[in-house]
Amino acid sequence: MQLRQGDPWPDLFRKCQREAFHLEVKDSYAEPYESEPLRRFLDGEPELPDPSPEWRALVRETAARGVVMSRVRVVTIPLTDYQRWLLSVTHYNVDAGDDIRYVPRDLVADEVPHDDWWLFDGQLVVFNVSDEDGKPADPVSTTDPGIAEYCRTVKQRLWEFATPFVEFSIVHARP
Repeated sequence: MQLRQGDPWPDLFRKCQREAFHLEVKDSYAEPYESEPLRRFLDGEPELPDPSPEWRALVRETAARGVVMSRVRVVTIPLTDYQRWLLSVTHYNVDAGDDIRYVPRDLVADEVPHDDWWLFDGQLVVFNVSDEDGKPADPVSTTDPGIAEYCRTVKQRLWEFATPFVEFSIVHARP
């Protein structure tokens, strides 16, 4: 495993040639930049502009090179407040070129790993690491063939149950 300090994401996406897949398995995250938009959502205040324009630019740039960007979010139903808010802003990622799909946790509970990760070109696995408070820490990566194979298998299996964002949001979006 390799510790990736700082912000390795732009470099990882720029080196990716075919596919970047993200598995998200937590019902809430403690990303500092999301605190204010989440608070506004919960208080019924108007949405701020895109909460992460730099990320969206990276997604657009990556997708424009022909890299398939996709992710599966495994969520508990009913959605947590955090997941309801995230659903309300997911259109930014989808519009930028990220194919985001949802799987209710109860459909796949036995098949869901405990950690979030990105799988780049089916070979490089980058684990999203959090501290004890749920705040992001430096990610770690591996090219171990066994771990990469496991992640490809999980991706394929969960994708079978996944509902595209638009369909999922029709049923689960906040009124």
